[in-house]
Amino acid sequence: MDIAHLKYFQTVARTEHMTQAAHELHMAQPALSMIISRLEDEVGVPLFDRVGRQIRLNTCGKAYLKRVNQSLANLEEGKREAMELAGYEQGRISLATTTLNRLTKLLSAYLTQHPDVNFKITQASTEKEKLQLLEQSEIDFFLTSQCIDRADITHIPLITEEILLTVPPTHPLAGRDRISLAELANEDFISLKQGYSFREITDMYCRQAGFLPHIICEGDEPAAIAGLVQAGLGIAFAPAASQREDDTLAYLHIDGTECQLTFYLAWVEGRYLSRTAQNFRDYVIAYFANLNTI
Repeated sequence: MDIAHLKYFQTVARTEHMTQAAHELHMAQPALSMIISRLEDEVGVPLFDRVGRQIRLNTCGKAYLKRVNQSLANLEEGKREAMELAGYEQGRISLATTTLNRLTKLLSAYLTQHPDVNFKITQASTEKEKLQLLEQSEIDFFLTSQCIDRADITHIPLITEEILLTVPPTHPLAGRDRISLAELANEDFISLKQGYSFREITDMYCRQAGFLPHIICEGDEPAAIAGLVQAGLGIAFAPAASQREDDTLAYLHIDGTECQLTFYLAWVEGRYLSRTAQNFRDYVIAYFANLNTI
């Protein structure tokens, strides 16, 4: 069984779209379709359900994907461990995060002490995407504001911060310092798309207050959301750190509930990590512990 073909299968399983997968893999779609068909013949059962031009990973495919992920991850771990034992460890760290701004100061401080370390940073939109990268051993760690409910995923809390409401300076609420969530039931919100952990957390707090926010615009970039709030299109939730990064908006504390956001560093428990990756993990934990004591 060709390892490359198993990696092709991972991509098709993730996208559930043959043309998109072929584009990502830089190959012709008919060639990819033939490889997947041959793989199914070799396994002995269909791995995808096909309805017209749509494909969906079926129950057999999901079970097979789990084993493929594990097998390829073990092979990658073995390769990296062998290279380190042979003295070829390159000092590379790979991680995924949703927003990059939280990493800049941390990485700057770390690289000052470890200038020979190389980073591969992936900006992943959702926790599902981060988890897939982790399962496929494409990253060592990811930063998340959501605990993945799996026994093999370890989470270390780094920092907890308040969630604020942000409004344009011309908004009637701009002169206030505090507000309850219930007062916002009829407001227009600008928000991250579904699948982002921050969106899921703020939706949860709104449900607890008895409503779901009226979303008039969804986006992928927190900076773009701040710009739309500035333009007067609507209001938005934002982590407290945003107040330090953008003082052009008005920020209100939320009363009646502890609206908070905790960031975690996550990795696969028991998976091989190079000495460089272990040292970086310890550095990150100590870095945020120091911030929490300031």
